[in-house]
Amino acid sequence: MCTVPKEAARPLRGLVDVELTVNGGPAAVRVPVHRTLLDALRDGLGLTGAKRACNEGTCGACTVLLDGVAVYSCMTLAVRCAGRSVETVEGLARGRDLHPLQLAFIEHDAFQCGYCTSGQLMSLAGLLRRNPAPSEADVREAVSGNLCRCGAYEGIIKAGLAAAAKSS
Repeated sequence: MCTVPKEAARPLRGLVDVELTVNGGPAAVRVPVHRTLLDALRDGLGLTGAKRACNEGTCGACTVLLDGVAVYSCMTLAVRCAGRSVETVEGLARGRDLHPLQLAFIEHDAFQCGYCTSGQLMSLAGLLRRNPAPSEADVREAVSGNLCRCGAYEGIIKAGLAAAAKSS
Protein backbone atom coordinates (compact mmCIF):
# COMPACT_ATOMS: atom_id res chain seq x y z
CA MET A 1 0.00 0.00 0.00
CA CYS A 2 1.22 3.47 -0.84
CA THR A 3 1.71 6.10 1.83
CA VAL A 4 1.19 9.84 1.71
CA PRO A 5 4.11 11.61 3.42
CA LYS A 6 3.32 14.16 6.11
CA GLU A 7 4.31 17.62 4.97
CA ALA A 8 5.40 20.61 7.04
CA ALA A 9 2.60 22.68 8.51
CA ARG A 10 4.32 26.03 7.94
CA PRO A 11 4.04 27.66 4.52
CA LEU A 12 7.22 28.06 2.46
CA ARG A 13 7.92 30.56 -0.35
CA GLY A 14 10.35 31.02 -3.21
CA LEU A 15 12.51 28.74 -5.32
CA VAL A 16 14.66 25.98 -3.89
CA ASP A 17 17.44 23.90 -5.42
CA VAL A 18 16.75 20.26 -4.65
CA GLU A 19 19.49 17.68 -5.05
CA LEU A 20 18.44 14.05 -4.92
CA THR A 21 19.24 10.67 -6.38
CA VAL A 22 16.91 9.58 -9.18
CA ASN A 23 17.10 6.08 -10.60
CA GLY A 24 20.57 5.63 -9.12
CA GLY A 25 22.12 8.84 -10.38
CA PRO A 26 22.45 12.39 -9.08
CA ALA A 27 19.77 14.88 -10.10
CA ALA A 28 19.03 18.49 -9.30
CA VAL A 29 15.97 20.62 -9.90
CA ARG A 30 15.10 24.22 -9.06
CA VAL A 31 11.48 24.29 -7.97
CA PRO A 32 8.99 26.51 -6.23
CA VAL A 33 8.62 25.28 -2.67
CA HIS A 34 5.04 24.18 -3.30
CA ARG A 35 6.00 22.01 -6.33
CA THR A 36 5.28 18.32 -6.03
CA LEU A 37 7.73 15.54 -6.69
CA LEU A 38 5.52 14.52 -9.62
CA ASP A 39 5.96 17.96 -11.21
CA ALA A 40 9.71 17.93 -10.53
CA LEU A 41 10.08 14.51 -12.14
CA ARG A 42 7.89 15.21 -15.16
CA ASP A 43 8.62 18.87 -15.85
CA GLY A 44 12.04 19.33 -14.31
CA LEU A 45 13.71 16.02 -15.17
CA GLY A 46 11.68 14.82 -18.17
CA LEU A 47 10.69 11.55 -16.49
CA THR A 48 7.08 11.09 -17.58
CA GLY A 49 6.49 7.50 -16.43
CA ALA A 50 4.69 8.60 -13.26
CA LYS A 51 1.28 9.79 -14.43
CA ARG A 52 -0.89 12.67 -13.27
CA ALA A 53 -4.48 11.53 -12.93
CA CYS A 54 -6.40 12.43 -9.77
CA ASN A 55 -3.73 14.80 -8.34
CA GLU A 56 -5.06 14.10 -4.86
CA GLY A 57 -3.47 10.81 -3.82
CA THR A 58 -6.35 8.48 -4.52
CA CYS A 59 -5.49 6.67 -7.78
CA GLY A 60 -1.81 5.67 -7.53
CA ALA A 61 -0.88 6.46 -11.15
CA CYS A 62 1.92 8.71 -9.85
CA THR A 63 3.47 6.12 -7.51
CA VAL A 64 7.26 6.15 -7.21
CA LEU A 65 9.66 4.72 -4.63
CA LEU A 66 11.07 7.22 -2.14
CA ASP A 67 13.91 5.61 -0.22
CA GLY A 68 12.42 2.28 -1.27
CA VAL A 69 8.88 3.02 -0.08
CA ALA A 70 5.97 3.50 -2.49
CA VAL A 71 4.58 7.05 -2.27
CA TYR A 72 2.16 9.16 -4.26
CA SER A 73 4.43 11.69 -5.96
CA CYS A 74 1.48 14.06 -6.50
CA MET A 75 1.19 14.42 -2.71
CA THR A 76 4.91 14.65 -1.92
CA LEU A 77 6.65 18.03 -1.96
CA ALA A 78 9.84 17.98 -4.01
CA VAL A 79 11.69 19.93 -1.29
CA ARG A 80 11.01 17.06 1.12
CA CYS A 81 13.00 14.77 -1.19
CA ALA A 82 16.30 16.64 -0.94
CA GLY A 83 19.11 14.18 -0.26
CA ARG A 84 16.80 11.20 -0.74
CA SER A 85 16.56 8.46 -3.32
CA VAL A 86 13.70 8.34 -5.84
CA GLU A 87 13.04 5.50 -8.24
CA THR A 88 10.63 5.82 -11.12
CA VAL A 89 9.37 3.25 -13.60
CA GLU A 90 12.11 4.45 -15.98
CA GLY A 91 14.64 3.07 -13.50
CA LEU A 92 13.28 -0.48 -13.37
CA ALA A 93 14.79 -1.81 -16.61
CA ARG A 94 18.55 -2.18 -16.92
CA GLY A 95 19.31 -0.98 -20.42
CA ARG A 96 17.34 -3.19 -22.78
CA ASP A 97 16.75 -5.82 -20.08
CA LEU A 98 13.28 -5.44 -18.65
CA HIS A 99 12.72 -5.87 -14.94
CA PRO A 100 11.10 -9.21 -13.97
CA LEU A 101 7.93 -7.30 -13.06
CA GLN A 102 7.76 -5.72 -16.51
CA LEU A 103 8.21 -9.11 -18.14
CA ALA A 104 5.53 -10.61 -15.90
CA PHE A 105 3.10 -7.80 -16.78
CA ILE A 106 3.55 -8.66 -20.45
CA GLU A 107 3.30 -12.41 -19.88
CA HIS A 108 0.16 -12.15 -17.73
CA ASP A 109 -1.59 -9.43 -19.73
CA ALA A 110 -1.57 -7.19 -16.66
CA PHE A 111 -2.45 -3.98 -18.45
CA GLN A 112 -4.89 -2.69 -21.00
CA CYS A 113 -4.77 1.07 -21.49
CA GLY A 114 -1.50 1.25 -19.52
CA TYR A 115 -2.24 4.45 -17.64
CA CYS A 116 -1.98 2.83 -14.19
CA THR A 117 0.83 0.45 -15.15
CA SER A 118 3.79 2.52 -13.93
CA GLY A 119 2.17 3.03 -10.53
CA GLN A 120 1.26 -0.66 -10.26
CA LEU A 121 4.82 -1.65 -11.18
CA MET A 122 6.38 0.69 -8.62
CA SER A 123 4.05 -0.46 -5.83
CA LEU A 124 4.96 -4.07 -6.60
CA ALA A 125 8.68 -3.25 -6.89
CA GLY A 126 8.55 -1.75 -3.40
CA LEU A 127 6.80 -4.86 -2.10
CA LEU A 128 9.27 -7.29 -3.67
CA ARG A 129 12.21 -5.41 -2.21
CA ARG A 130 10.68 -5.62 1.26
CA ASN A 131 9.28 -9.12 0.84
CA PRO A 132 10.75 -11.23 -1.98
CA ALA A 133 8.26 -14.07 -1.37
CA PRO A 134 4.88 -12.34 -0.88
CA SER A 135 1.56 -14.12 -0.53
CA GLU A 136 -1.36 -13.28 -2.79
CA ALA A 137 -2.77 -11.20 0.08
CA ASP A 138 0.52 -9.26 0.27
CA VAL A 139 0.40 -8.53 -3.47
CA ARG A 140 -3.23 -7.42 -3.26
CA GLU A 141 -2.40 -5.15 -0.31
CA ALA A 142 0.60 -3.64 -2.15
CA VAL A 143 -1.54 -2.54 -5.10
CA SER A 144 -4.62 -1.66 -3.08
CA GLY A 145 -3.85 2.05 -3.48
CA ASN A 146 -3.59 1.79 -7.27
CA LEU A 147 -6.75 2.04 -9.33
CA CYS A 148 -7.09 0.29 -12.68
CA ARG A 149 -10.03 1.64 -14.63
CA CYS A 150 -9.74 -1.20 -17.15
CA GLY A 151 -10.11 -3.89 -14.49
CA ALA A 152 -6.83 -5.73 -15.12
CA TYR A 153 -6.51 -6.58 -11.42
CA GLU A 154 -6.31 -10.36 -11.79
CA GLY A 155 -3.50 -10.06 -14.34
CA ILE A 156 -1.72 -7.58 -12.07
CA ILE A 157 -1.93 -9.98 -9.10
CA LYS A 158 -0.74 -12.92 -11.24
CA ALA A 159 2.13 -10.83 -12.60
CA GLY A 160 3.22 -9.79 -9.10
CA LEU A 161 3.23 -13.38 -7.90
CA ALA A 162 5.02 -14.61 -11.04
CA ALA A 163 7.75 -11.98 -10.71
CA ALA A 164 8.23 -12.96 -7.07
CA ALA A 165 8.49 -16.65 -8.01
CA LYS A 166 11.10 -15.93 -10.70
CA SER A 167 13.13 -13.69 -8.39
CA SER A 168 13.34 -16.18 -5.53
